Amino acid sequence: MSQSEMPCLSIVIAPLKESLGQGSLTPTQDIPIRTGGTNHPGSHFAIWVVKAPYPGGYVHHDCLWSDSLNKRWQAWQQMFSPNPPAFGSEIAVFPNQIGESISYSSRLMLELGTNLWEFIFKDAIESTFAQSLGIAIGKQQPLRVQLDIRDPNLIALPWEIGQPKAGKPAISLNPQLRFSRTTSDVDPLSNVTSSHHLNILLVLGSDAEPEKPNIPLQLAKEADALRKILQQPIVSQKEGDRHLPMPTVPSYVHTLIQPTKAELIQQLETGKYNIIFYAGHGVKAPDGGQLLLRPNTTLSGTELAQLLVANGVVLAVFNTCWGAQPFIRENQQAIPRSSLAEVLIHHGLPAVLAMRDEITDEEALSFIQAFAAGLANRMAIDRAVAIARQKLLTLYKFNQPAWSLPVLYMHPDFNGELIQSLESLITQLPDNSTTALSFSAPVASLRPVEDYSQQFSPEQVWHIQGGRLTVGRRSENDLVIQERWVSQQHAEIFYRDISGQENQEPAYFLRDFSRYGTLILAPQGWQKIHHQEVPLKSGDQIKFGSSQGLTLKFVIEGQ
Repeated sequence: MSQSEMPCLSIVIAPLKESLGQGSLTPTQDIPIRTGGTNHPGSHFAIWVVKAPYPGGYVHHDCLWSDSLNKRWQAWQQMFSPNPPAFGSEIAVFPNQIGESISYSSRLMLELGTNLWEFIFKDAIESTFAQSLGIAIGKQQPLRVQLDIRDPNLIALPWEIGQPKAGKPAISLNPQLRFSRTTSDVDPLSNVTSSHHLNILLVLGSDAEPEKPNIPLQLAKEADALRKILQQPIVSQKEGDRHLPMPTVPSYVHTLIQPTKAELIQQLETGKYNIIFYAGHGVKAPDGGQLLLRPNTTLSGTELAQLLVANGVVLAVFNTCWGAQPFIRENQQAIPRSSLAEVLIHHGLPAVLAMRDEITDEEALSFIQAFAAGLANRMAIDRAVAIARQKLLTLYKFNQPAWSLPVLYMHPDFNGELIQSLESLITQLPDNSTTALSFSAPVASLRPVEDYSQQFSPEQVWHIQGGRLTVGRRSENDLVIQERWVSQQHAEIFYRDISGQENQEPAYFLRDFSRYGTLILAPQGWQKIHHQEVPLKSGDQIKFGSSQGLTLKFVIEGQ
């Protein structure tokens, strides 16, 4: 099954307000969460499913932002935030529910994580999640879970640590899940094509301090270190208890150090990059922030979004401390969809990876190394993030926030595939292969004729790649026909070069493997072949399994 078929559960969180003259609650976008701990209309939220893998999964529930959840969030900020809010001398406390044998920081992380999980997955949504996960497991696929947070005041929360209970993996670490954030207010996703290699534009911007004589040298060393990490991924990656060796794809890195806008635009307009990696200073702003490319030269998030989308970039990675944070007005009100990550997704960029808070250089390099290795091993972007997050957890332990800092946003229509997976690759030779040069099968195809069934349009064409096409009911066949009389592996059409034999020309053949046979239209009418091999001529009409089935025409171009 391809990545595009992965079951997906998408959940929205939005604030509610009390309707005038009514006791009901309605969704809104301008009611902030309070931090005083008192329940009121501003602390009511609606949570609902906007995408599910089965029709009955579209459910919702309303809930309150509880006092206990609020206290744990305040305690998190006091312990882990580099700029904690001013709560006076009061220290947020909460009862111990899991014993005194673990540290306060571990207990805080665990209890905040379970509270966040319970806030989302309760009542009908909990049932939908369980059934969706069961469907995914039945299909031998992970479940893709996306969270659309429509209250900017909730963006800063570490939703990635949410977990059902102690001993269960967090939502962003569970190997059966693929977790990301998203936003529904998006431009259409452009036609994203999987690449055969990683082509990375590495941009090192200026820092916050005035330029000094040794800064260019420092940036050059930093760029060289990053380039080596990005170009030297490991060959195998441990997933769970198994080592799955996978061939790495080539990685190419082009570096720009403190570029001008014109230099950055010139590189992006080559259209060859599928990843941009930015490291440097910037500030939050209503239009997605401002990247400081060089002293006195900034680029807004909106400007960058337009450049990246127009030039086919699939993934943007930011090693900054503000990329996943909204802009806060002077009155402490957060502006909706003002973070850099959300602005880029809003304009149609497929994926953005940014930091929720400050991360040390050592932590960032560890994460980047594992993430690049995952991408080079053909992992989907959200899977590679989970693997890299697990590495941070292993290195810096559960009670440290490093593993919770990376935040992945993905466009709701993007399947996460940057490099085409091995399972979905069509086996073919490169054009300059000596074997390929000696292989000259005429281009041929199958296409429906006028009595086509509703499952296919008359314009559809199935090209016979590499001289072979398989037909059947199973999804792995090149041509899948969902008719009950078609066998799971029904037949194949293949090319055989018999030009060296006396009075013979190269030809295509049909070989039947099925239970009920295949029909080919001859001058005297439909003829059945069963477990046989027969030659095909351009223009032959074929039915697989039954005379009531779909009629297809075999065509050799130029004949």
